[in-house]
Amino acid sequence: MKSVKLALTICCFIFAGVTQAQVAEIKSPDEKIQLRVHENDGKISYDIRYAEEQFLEDSPLGLKTSLGDFSSQLKFMSTEVNTIKNSYDLNRAKVSHVDYKANELISKFINENQDTLLVYFRISNRDVAYSYKLKSKVGRSNVKIFEEASGFNLPDYATSYITPQALPMTGWMETKPSYEEEYTLSEKLGKPSTYGVGYTFPALFKLGENGWILISETGVDGNYPGSRLSEAKEDGLFTVKFPQEGEDNGIGDTFAAMAMPAKTPWRTITLGESLKPIVESTVVFDLVEQKYEPSIDYQMGRATWSWIVWQDNSINYDDQIKYIDLASNLGFEYVLIDNWWDNNIGYEKMEELVKYAQSKNVDVLLWYNSNGYWNEAPQTPQDKMNTSIARKKEMEWLQKIGVKGLKIDFFGGDKQTTMKLYEDILTDANDYGLGITFHGCTLPRGWQKMYPNYVTSEAVLASENLIFRQDALDKHALNSTILPFTRNAVGAMDFAPVFLNQKMSRDQKKGTIRSTTDAFELATSILYFSPIQHFGLTPNNLEEQPEYVLDFIKEVPSVWDETIYIGGEPEDYCALARRKGEQWYLAVTNAKKEKRKIELDVPMLAGKELKHLYDNDDKTTGYKTSKIKKNGTLKIELLPEGGAVLY
Repeated sequence: MKSVKLALTICCFIFAGVTQAQVAEIKSPDEKIQLRVHENDGKISYDIRYAEEQFLEDSPLGLKTSLGDFSSQLKFMSTEVNTIKNSYDLNRAKVSHVDYKANELISKFINENQDTLLVYFRISNRDVAYSYKLKSKVGRSNVKIFEEASGFNLPDYATSYITPQALPMTGWMETKPSYEEEYTLSEKLGKPSTYGVGYTFPALFKLGENGWILISETGVDGNYPGSRLSEAKEDGLFTVKFPQEGEDNGIGDTFAAMAMPAKTPWRTITLGESLKPIVESTVVFDLVEQKYEPSIDYQMGRATWSWIVWQDNSINYDDQIKYIDLASNLGFEYVLIDNWWDNNIGYEKMEELVKYAQSKNVDVLLWYNSNGYWNEAPQTPQDKMNTSIARKKEMEWLQKIGVKGLKIDFFGGDKQTTMKLYEDILTDANDYGLGITFHGCTLPRGWQKMYPNYVTSEAVLASENLIFRQDALDKHALNSTILPFTRNAVGAMDFAPVFLNQKMSRDQKKGTIRSTTDAFELATSILYFSPIQHFGLTPNNLEEQPEYVLDFIKEVPSVWDETIYIGGEPEDYCALARRKGEQWYLAVTNAKKEKRKIELDVPMLAGKELKHLYDNDDKTTGYKTSKIKKNGTLKIELLPEGGAVLY
């Protein structure tokens, strides 16, 4: 890492007797992003411009703490600018190598007690991020951070694609909030959220013709709560809010308690003229470090999963044999066995099942309830993951019989004590060589890099709702043009895609009815990134689908070396390209209920001949080869709620 210090000029302005000083200014390496820091009668703020256009107006900074108030009556002391260069590798992400370059600004302020607030800004060519650090003049060893003044002041004309924060102890058996609400659709600012308590991260905003901005956070661990956005004020200002008192059945504090000197997580702001920087951003990884070494070489891959279509009644020994065989036939690495396995299969028979799976070159993942006493979810096994003693005993058995990973469900809050539970589960699991997937859970905030045995998280209105609700299935294509630009842009997302049954049930005689095409479903295996991808396939698909479809499913990777935005935006279409080794995969989905012809610009594939899975008129998948023109363009046709895959 290289560090270069630069001098800065302080500018002052007088408005109606109020002094506002621009205490610092910094630009991105390509100079397109400009950030300015202001001090206004003891209050500090920042604003952001991109290509000379205002993307964030004057937005507040600061903290309210047990050490004192760092949101007002502050005095500017100094500033420092550094150049940051860092290269690192990832093995469970949308890219495998990152060369990170950013300019860093550190602004120093003191409060009335002469305690210090340092505000760290990092500005790359597509991201702005900031974090706070507190220092005590008298050497205090701890601090409580009660509130952040941090804010994001959007231009009045901005429109939103954001999800409302749920009320605590609501939803299925009092398990919310769990980041499973529907997105606003190009909604104007100022309209109250569904439940009146703000919005979850990440939050996507369109700034008219000027571009897009995605706001989130990273680096949250057991030392801090997960945060959310407030309701929008009339001027477009959103502020950072800590968890609600009632989350997790009232267990734990809503504020942060930290050792000194205290460093907060990063607030992240990704912006640009198009959605390209948002899709391709690695800011959630750029600002964090791995916390411990992996105990084994954790393997990612694809999984079959009986519960998603066949539901609870399939959690029995014989049906799991069918899904192990399905995984084996498809060359998948895993089978996921869901809730009630301890009752319906039992511990002794599970050992037999794991041995059978391993004989077919398939490894087993098992479901657990996180619950100790913070919700009413009845599914078992429970009371196995909520305490260290029970957890380690269970994990020792899991390691002994050869289970490779766990899916742990029903958390229901963002308090610091819950973040510590996530971290404790991960660290204990690493001791036993277990990869961890979270469901009914919070947003992962840089965890793919921080925790080497972390796999993926739900934290989205996922595919189970396609089974439960017809209206969710009716919005399936629409959401495929929202999630890649929001939730999945900031971390692994266990949506669990790819359904090839027309009716979502075991016998296909009842259940919700799918209107998306088969090629659309195949495209979601690429659009939706999860290091272990849980497919919604059923054994009958082996007999019903043509070989070229099965060949694609057998080949499609679950982790990637490179991800590129090709085109589209929410409510329209989505086109992404991902690379594994020398192999490119291009996926396109259509949100519209009408036929489309779309021209794609894919210069990295210029002149190449690709396998092309496309929409037949009857919504089945056709196969042909298509050649990209020498200028790197390709025209494709999509059915209503259709899709395409080229590879």
